[in-house]
Amino acid sequence: MERVPISSDGVAATSLPFSAGLLVSDWVFLSGQGSLNADNEIVGDTIEEQTETTLDNVSKLLEAAGCELSDVVSVLVHLSDLQLFERYNQVYERYFADPKPVRTTVGAQLLKGLLVEMTVTARRPA
Repeated sequence: MERVPISSDGVAATSLPFSAGLLVSDWVFLSGQGSLNADNEIVGDTIEEQTETTLDNVSKLLEAAGCELSDVVSVLVHLSDLQLFERYNQVYERYFADPKPVRTTVGAQLLKGLLVEMTVTARRPA
């Protein structure tokens, strides 16, 4: 089984021991993406800004793998504070058409200043 790494200009690269994304057959697996620019700096102070930047980063990586947001089947979301859920959800729902991907949202301790992180699974179109 071949595993092809996925990366994209403008999306933070990691020096940690994991891939930002992998293409395996026609499946795309993205590691947790946050509101980080290419220099690993947090973008945005509000949950709305960070959710938009995070989803833009997800979109860039999906595009590098030959996908788009409509190909996403599953999203795991970590929020630094579950009190942010409604505000994050208002932004999130604008990015996905129906039927929306399956999703789990949990509260988690994230990097300092990071409000949201998303792990995504998608399937490349035939």
